[in-house]
Amino acid sequence: MHEFHIVVCMKVVPKAEEIRVDPESLLLDRENARSEINPPDMNAIEHALRIKDQCRARVSILSMGPPLFESILRVGLAMGADDFYLLSDRAFAGADTLATTYTLARGIDKIGDVDLVICGEESADGATGQVPAGIAEWLGWPQVTLATEFQLSDDYTVCTARREIPGGYEVHRVKLPAVFSVKTASNEPRFMDFDRKPWAMEEAGVIVWSRSDIEVEDDLIGLKGSPTIVSGLEQAETRARQQHMLEGDPESIAAQLAEILAPFHTRN
Repeated sequence: MHEFHIVVCMKVVPKAEEIRVDPESLLLDRENARSEINPPDMNAIEHALRIKDQCRARVSILSMGPPLFESILRVGLAMGADDFYLLSDRAFAGADTLATTYTLARGIDKIGDVDLVICGEESADGATGQVPAGIAEWLGWPQVTLATEFQLSDDYTVCTARREIPGGYEVHRVKLPAVFSVKTASNEPRFMDFDRKPWAMEEAGVIVWSRSDIEVEDDLIGLKGSPTIVSGLEQAETRARQQHMLEGDPESIAAQLAEILAPFHTRN
């Protein structure tokens, strides 16, 4: 019997509070920021592992980035994933969402025999929400966005997904293979399995593919394949909180404070 195969696309992002942009290259500066797995992607892998808990399935992680991402993404293996594929080549650098989705789609083609692709709804550093839809378009597969629940048919050929909409929800039945994005916080990602952790962090093999390992057109990857170019960088205008500096002895300060707050006092 065919082993149901799920690919979870995961990304390593700089911590949101430490994101900086290089003023010269206009690209994200990762050197001075700690990295983590993109939070919505943790929801994606949890959904995949729940399917694996319910039926015979294999879960693979697919990511694109430099070799340093490997140690961070091994957390997914410790959670329960079976394989880890990393697309890593300087030729992939600087990709916008179009070039990124093209490269990831070619990676999925290279993996082969994939039944379901699950992604987080967006990345914490870009927040475009374009990657899941882009992968689906490159693959020519149906897609469902912002899913919160999954249910496979008995023969594993159809997936029913529930997605939230304002004021309610929708239920979609999609013939597989297909691409799904999951809503952020749609589940509670599990902790690492500490029995698996030594294997996941040290022993498990990681399959690393460069540009020459997957069938790509050079004009469609990296900066060359990215029609979106950052042309400028400006500091967003910030609003300072209104401040009142009170001076004097405690009694005087209390009186000043009472006067300031008096207009906001309402009696029952």
